[in-house]
Amino acid sequence: MTATARPQFAGRIPPGNIRRGPVIILVEPQLGENIGAAARAMLNCGITELRLVNPRDGWPNPAAYVLASKADPVLDAASVFTSTAEAVADLHRVYATTARHRDMMKEVVTPREAARRMRAEEAEGHRVGILFGRERTGLDNEDVALAHAAISVPLNPGFSSLNLAQAVLLLGYEWFTAGDDTPPSRMETVRGGFATQDELQGLFDHLAAELDESGFFHNVEPKRAAILRNLRSVLQRVPLASQEVKTFRGMLKAIAQDRPRRAKLAQQKYLEKKQKGEP
Repeated sequence: MTATARPQFAGRIPPGNIRRGPVIILVEPQLGENIGAAARAMLNCGITELRLVNPRDGWPNPAAYVLASKADPVLDAASVFTSTAEAVADLHRVYATTARHRDMMKEVVTPREAARRMRAEEAEGHRVGILFGRERTGLDNEDVALAHAAISVPLNPGFSSLNLAQAVLLLGYEWFTAGDDTPPSRMETVRGGFATQDELQGLFDHLAAELDESGFFHNVEPKRAAILRNLRSVLQRVPLASQEVKTFRGMLKAIAQDRPRRAKLAQQKYLEKKQKGEP
């Protein structure tokens, strides 16, 4: 085995132990670019330890850094092994990714279930690793036999092929989200935050006054109360920001100020048509 001193990941992973997440083990990867893309996927998910088993083009490989997109620390710290057995020797729990049926008795779990289990195992102080196979042929049965369980991704049965980086990202994402408390939705607000009820009332009153001034209710006076009630409901239903309320009121003011000019233009057009004898 060969390895370099572990570099600093300051600011690139969540707070905690520098050795974060499951160990990612790429068995006989062929292209350096795929290794680099996998490293990028790892760091996206806060996973930092990469192990390589007999990379075809040797290691280090400059081509890997091309697609790593600043995930260089993962590549700089990568360890190289001569066999899969050696690469997993210090791990307590090993999962093998596979897309096809194996002629052996082996529990098969989904990425989500594997992530749940890995989080629990890590919480107990166990070291966990995930095996990823060669780009073209995947893992050999001998590699899968070293795992405690297999991971199979439920995808379109007619086309379930993933490239190496996609597979690493998918597993990494499930592991990351299994320990993430990000709420399922949130509202991004602009400076000033949400409008107050007083601001919304001001917008409603302003809008109602301009509708009255424009004659909007002239032919629908019996429905005036219902229209205003629905309008208020719309303003309450949409979470407007304070700045948005100010913008809307500025627009209403501009429209109102332009009303005399538009009325004058309409009168001029009417007189011109009348002089020409047009209806």
